[in-house]
Amino acid sequence: MKPAFAQQPATGVQELTLQESITYALEHNEDIRKASLDEIGSQYQVKEARAAGLPQVDIKGTAVRTLEKQRMVLPAELNKEGTGPVILPIGSDYNMQGGLSVSQLLFSQSYFVGLKAAKSAEDLYRIRKEMTEEQVIYNVGSAYYQVLQTQEQFHNINANLDKLTKLERILQLQYENDLVKKVDVNRIKVSKINLENQKQNLLTAYEQQQNVLKFFMGMPLEQAIALTGSADDVLLPQQPTLADAAAPAQGRAQYQVLQKQKELRSLEKESIKSGYYPTLSAFGSYNYQSQYNDKLFNQEAMWFPNAQVGLQLNIPVFDGLRKRAQVQQREVELQKLDVDIQQYNKNTQVELTNAIAQLQNSQNSIVAQEENVKLAQEVYDTTNELYKEGLSPLTDLLNAETSLREAQTNLNNERLKYKLAQLNYLQATGELESLTK
Repeated sequence: MKPAFAQQPATGVQELTLQESITYALEHNEDIRKASLDEIGSQYQVKEARAAGLPQVDIKGTAVRTLEKQRMVLPAELNKEGTGPVILPIGSDYNMQGGLSVSQLLFSQSYFVGLKAAKSAEDLYRIRKEMTEEQVIYNVGSAYYQVLQTQEQFHNINANLDKLTKLERILQLQYENDLVKKVDVNRIKVSKINLENQKQNLLTAYEQQQNVLKFFMGMPLEQAIALTGSADDVLLPQQPTLADAAAPAQGRAQYQVLQKQKELRSLEKESIKSGYYPTLSAFGSYNYQSQYNDKLFNQEAMWFPNAQVGLQLNIPVFDGLRKRAQVQQREVELQKLDVDIQQYNKNTQVELTNAIAQLQNSQNSIVAQEENVKLAQEVYDTTNELYKEGLSPLTDLLNAETSLREAQTNLNNERLKYKLAQLNYLQATGELESLTK
């Protein structure tokens, strides 16, 4: 059974470069879609905060049926019919009122600070979306190159398997002509079965890695894909040095999120302090009211207008030191964010240093492993010729084949490490977006 990448791309198979995979992910990844919705929601939060400073208009109406009226007691002197006080009910059976009320905030320091905070929160959600995009780009790039390396490893196993298959046919013919022993044929079969098992395991891993890549891309798992990129793609224009790890990566979205969180905490602190300021608002209302007995919605009832306008001033005096405690809490949170920023700078420097060191190490290891593969190939070719001439035992040939396969595997592993180190460097420097260009 051959995997899809060992064949020509079939109808319905989507061919993808790294850039195309990332572009697709930026449009379809679920995390990015949720981050986009959060960004849209933050725009409505700004509108909600702004609405508090606009006129508030309400139309109100009430209809009341009095079940038990209040009583008013008058002095006994007014009782012309007997002794004792006069007790009279107060009010009417029905009371209806309808009108319009308008209020307008004239001054509130909390409102202005809250508006700034809402706009800052909108920026925070935008930056968080960028941070999500950075993580998706890294995940897609990592999964993409893992699939490519697995493809390369699969091709190497296929080549070695072809060699063993040809050798098995030769030995089988030689055994049938009593030129070799049965044990030699069995040794080849054992090596071939082991290699076929490795091939099957690698095929399973390849399918799983493809599914991981599709998941990060937001692509349906049933969509067949074929990667057209190469494991030798250059992601960095030049090899970075340790001197490049000196400055923290302030272009990363994560750094901008920390700065924006600090700005929001400062605005929260300012908003709490603004609670010490007075607030002033204007209001006005115009109503019609009617009171009557007998029945509800009496068409003969008389309606009387009433209107009022005014100003309302609220001056905070003492709140039990609540706002003071809240301000101190925000101070502590700001100090924690300063520590987070310091930790971020150190972590970024460590990531940069490790990525650069891994780049240099992997580059040297690739050169060494390429030479090792070349030597292993020469050993195998020489041993194969000696075996054909009867000058080398079969075990030497099998050992040479195993050594060649291990050298090829090690080379593939080092190439994958090198690609991941490049991704780590781009992530640490905040330049992952360059992979989309």
